[in-house]
Amino acid sequence: MASRPFEVKPSDCSIQVKGLTFAYGSDPVLKDVTFRLDQCSVGLLGPNGSGKTTLLRALLGHLHIPAGMVSTMGFDMARDAYPARRFIGWMPERGGILPGMSGVAMVAYLGELGGMPRTDALQRAHEVLNYVGLADERYREADTYSQGMRQRLKLAQALVHDPAWLFLDEPTAGLDPRGRLSMLDLVKDLARDKGFGVILSTHLLADVKAVCEEIVVLRQGKLLDHGRVDTDAETRTAQFVLEGFGDVESFAVALRARGIEPTIEERQLVATTDVDSGPRLILEAASASGYALRRMQRHTETLEDLFFQLVDESGDEAAGVLGALTGHDRGGH
Repeated sequence: MASRPFEVKPSDCSIQVKGLTFAYGSDPVLKDVTFRLDQCSVGLLGPNGSGKTTLLRALLGHLHIPAGMVSTMGFDMARDAYPARRFIGWMPERGGILPGMSGVAMVAYLGELGGMPRTDALQRAHEVLNYVGLADERYREADTYSQGMRQRLKLAQALVHDPAWLFLDEPTAGLDPRGRLSMLDLVKDLARDKGFGVILSTHLLADVKAVCEEIVVLRQGKLLDHGRVDTDAETRTAQFVLEGFGDVESFAVALRARGIEPTIEERQLVATTDVDSGPRLILEAASASGYALRRMQRHTETLEDLFFQLVDESGDEAAGVLGALTGHDRGGH
């Protein structure tokens, strides 16, 4: 995908948030949030309802901010949001599809809304649709697209005006495993090879580990942690959920004989073992014990699971959230 900036980007591409507080009515959603981001790939993590989407809306200048300051690329988003949005690509979790328009017409139209001349917007629309893998479907009406195609289309419209930052709200939502990996590959390429700043809002820790250099963690509207992630280190163990028919206790004994300590939960076992050799050892144990293994599924841990372990029910902050979430020591703010 060729880069065709139609306007010179600001020299300062940082994002700064200081003391940001926001409430819908009397219900506080963000509480004294403060951080700074330089242009890189950032994972915005938190359980559902933690304030992630509201924070993105504040960064876009969509909210009236009663307390605190939000600056995006040097623009005060309370007063100068419109010029700042020329340098921001926004991929919403819900909606974002214009009915009755083809994919290429929709992307070109949004490019024009972003300030591009019509001819340039149309040419760029073809380029970004090719990049996201929708070249053959560009003339189909967008509201006939599958969920995976819709997500790719929303990414294309966020890219069309060549922004400095991409704000992606749950970009893998509703995608099957293959579609999720494909979307993450695109986001990784944009962040690491194409030079875009990316904020990836999600509740899936694995998505952030696959893509992001930094992490911002929210819970109940509070900033729990912010720091760098060691993206080169790999986790060598994983949990596997095992189901089947036969003597569960004998299967568990066979697993233990191979160095795997399972836990028995109702009619299934959960085994933590090596990512590479574990599946082979599990199959060997099933065969040796006469257990008919019907399902072996790697467990993807969500932040909802982790937050219950890291943060108590009162919402008090737990020390070292970043290190606990990533499995690495913190690299500093």
